[in-house]
Amino acid sequence: MTITNVTKVWTDDEFMALSGDGYRYELVDGELVEMGNAGMEHGYLACLLVAELMAFVRQNQLGVVCDSSTAFTLKNGNRRSPDIAFISRDRLKGLSRPTRGFFAGSPDLVVEILSPGNTVEEMHTKIVEYFQNETRLLWIIHPDERYVLVYHSPEPDRLLRVGDTLDGEDVVAGFAMAVSDLFKPWDF
Repeated sequence: MTITNVTKVWTDDEFMALSGDGYRYELVDGELVEMGNAGMEHGYLACLLVAELMAFVRQNQLGVVCDSSTAFTLKNGNRRSPDIAFISRDRLKGLSRPTRGFFAGSPDLVVEILSPGNTVEEMHTKIVEYFQNETRLLWIIHPDERYVLVYHSPEPDRLLRVGDTLDGEDVVAGFAMAVSDLFKPWDF
């Protein structure tokens, strides 16, 4: 849902102050786009994957993992907030801690978890922007269909199903997780 159709140049401070209104936004072509709330399944999948990815990345000092509250400033001025983001340590050289504002560029690994409200056009536009801004690997997780699409460019390369393994490849070298672990029924 677009909040305003008045194009504005937003400073980091102005954009971050918007979160005080209780909504999440992305900035797309100068317009605020409300991201809405995700359901429990979306949040659970994000937490599950963040926990696995974060533990591996920290243990191996590969870089940082960020959640969906983190916006990334892209070359075209858009600010995108993927569900999960990984930035390699090579791109963080010179920093001893996270910046207060937004990271310039997109993450090395982007993870998007589809929500019922996502459109094909919206997702494709995001994917194109991420790859125009240094993303090297992107995973789209489809909870209802229980699969993961793997991208190295704006076109998908692989479809992973239950029984396959999610692989960090050379972006998060050594990371692997069974796709089935994302979709396991609870056993409690």
